[in-house]
Amino acid sequence: MHQLPEIYARLRRFRGALLAGGIALALAGSVAVTGIVAPSPGSAQNDNGDAVTAQTAQAQTTSRTPFDFADLAEEVRGAVVSVQVEGAGPDIARGPGGGGGMPEFFENLPEDHPMRRFFREFGMPFDDENGQEGRPERRGGMPSVSQGSGFFISEDGYLVTNNHVVSRGDDIRVVLDDGTEYTAEIVGIDDQTDLALLRVDPQDGETFEYVSFSDRESRVGEWVVAVGNPFGLGGTVTAGIISASGREIGAGPYDDFIQIDASVNRGNSGGPAFNLDGEVVGVNTAIFSPSGGNVGIAFAIPAHVATPVINQLRETGVVERGWLGVQIQPVTDDIAQSLGLDEARGAIVADLMDTGPAGDAGIRPGDVILSVDGEPVNDARDLARRIGNLPPGAEARIELWRDDQVQDMTLTLGQRPSDARQAAVEPDVEPEAAPEPQIDEELRERLGLALAPGDMVGSDRGVAIMEADPDGEGARKGLQTGDVILEVAGQEVNTPDEVRVAVRQAEERGRAAVLMRVQSDQGQRFVALSLGDTG
Repeated sequence: MHQLPEIYARLRRFRGALLAGGIALALAGSVAVTGIVAPSPGSAQNDNGDAVTAQTAQAQTTSRTPFDFADLAEEVRGAVVSVQVEGAGPDIARGPGGGGGMPEFFENLPEDHPMRRFFREFGMPFDDENGQEGRPERRGGMPSVSQGSGFFISEDGYLVTNNHVVSRGDDIRVVLDDGTEYTAEIVGIDDQTDLALLRVDPQDGETFEYVSFSDRESRVGEWVVAVGNPFGLGGTVTAGIISASGREIGAGPYDDFIQIDASVNRGNSGGPAFNLDGEVVGVNTAIFSPSGGNVGIAFAIPAHVATPVINQLRETGVVERGWLGVQIQPVTDDIAQSLGLDEARGAIVADLMDTGPAGDAGIRPGDVILSVDGEPVNDARDLARRIGNLPPGAEARIELWRDDQVQDMTLTLGQRPSDARQAAVEPDVEPEAAPEPQIDEELRERLGLALAPGDMVGSDRGVAIMEADPDGEGARKGLQTGDVILEVAGQEVNTPDEVRVAVRQAEERGRAAVLMRVQSDQGQRFVALSLGDTG
C-alpha cells in the first residue's frame, strides 16, 4: 500500500507523455495541410500531379470534420418543436424490433417510486395486471398525452411531423424551444409514408423560424444531427452518420428509409435529421430496438420522399397517387435468366387487379416493366415510387419486356384505392381427404416437387404442390406444400404432364431457369427454378 503514491506519480507522468505526443501529432498534421510535402516512394499522385500521402489524406479528411455541432444546433433548434397530443396513446417506437414498455430492470419498482412516475410522465408505458401495455395518464383523470417532435417549414406556421404521432389525437399542441405553446391543427396526413402537415396560426406580424428540405439525396457516411423531443425532453440534439440508405422495414408500399446512428428515442418521431448545411435530410420515424430505447439504429423518411408528399398536403390537404392496378415483385437473377433478360432489372408483374389501367391497356402477368416515361426502373419499389409520384389521369409511357423483346405502350393512370390489395385465392371446396398425389419422377428428381391437379387442394385451376423436398430446388426457392403452380414459362398448366412439357421446352430454348407463376396464401408471385443439376 505504501507504494501507491509512487505508482500514481508514474501513471501521471505516463499520461502526460501521451497527451504531449497527441498534441504534437495534431500539430504535425495541420502543418502537412498547408506545407509542401515531397513525394515519397510508393506515394500516389492526384490529377494535378501533387503527391497524396497517407498523412495528407488524413489531414484533409480531418479538415472536413467539424470541431463540434454547436453552430449548427444554434442555427436550427428554433425551428424544431415538441408535439404534445392529448387523447392519444404513447409514441411507440415503430419498425423492426421496435419495442416498447418499461425496461426489465425497472419493472419491479414500487408504485410510488420517483423513477416510475418519471417514465409515466414522459410516455413510457408499464404493463398492467393483465400483461397489457398501459397508456400514460395524467393526474386527476385527464386524457393521456403523447410526446413527439416536429419542425417548421415556413415562417407562417406550417410544420411537419409523423402521422402516427398525431393521427389518434384530439388536441394537438406544439411547444417551441423557448417554451412558447401554440395550438396546432392538421392540414393533411398521409398514412402511406407516415407524414403529417400541421399549421399554427401566428399572432399579428409574428413569424416562425423554419428550415428547408435538402434538394439532393444524402450519401452513406455523411454527418447528421437529430433534434427532437425524446421522452419529453425537448430541444435535445444528437449526432451521428447516415449508416445506410434504401431501407425497407415493412412500413408501407413506399418504404425507402435512410438509416442513421444518431441517438433517436421515444418522442423523437416526427423530428428532423439535418445535414451540416442545416437542411433536413430525413424525418425520424422508427427505431430498431428490442427494449424501446436507442441502440444506434434509427430510420428516417428521406427528403426526396417527404418533399412531394408535403407539397401536395400543403396545396390540397390530400395526397393523390397514380395507380397501375398490378401486383409486382423484384426481378432476381434467376427470373432474368428464365426470361432471357440480359440482367436483373425492372419489376415483374405477378398479378393484375380485377379492374385497373394495366389490365385495360393489355399488360399481362409475366411482363417486366423496364422504364416509365423513359426513366429506367431499378426494382419493384422504384416502380411503385415512380408511378405513385405521378398524378391520377396522367399518361405514362411504359417500356416492358415480353416474349424476348422490348415493347412500348402508353396508358392512363388511375387513382390508387385506399384499400387496394390483392386477396389470395380462397379454395372453393375443402377436400375431406387428399388422395395420393400423381408423382412425376422427372420433376421430383429435378425440382424436388410432387405435383397433382389443382382441384386436389380446392383450386379450380393450376397444379398443386403436394410435397416439396426440403433439399430440392423448389423448396430452396420458397415453394411449399399447398402452393399452386398456375403458369410455367408463360403457359397455363393444369396437370403435372403440362408442367413437365413446359420445363422441357424452356430447356430446349436455352434457358438456365424456368419461370413459374405461383399462387400461395400470400397472393401470386413468380419463382424461377434452376434447370441445372440440383443433385
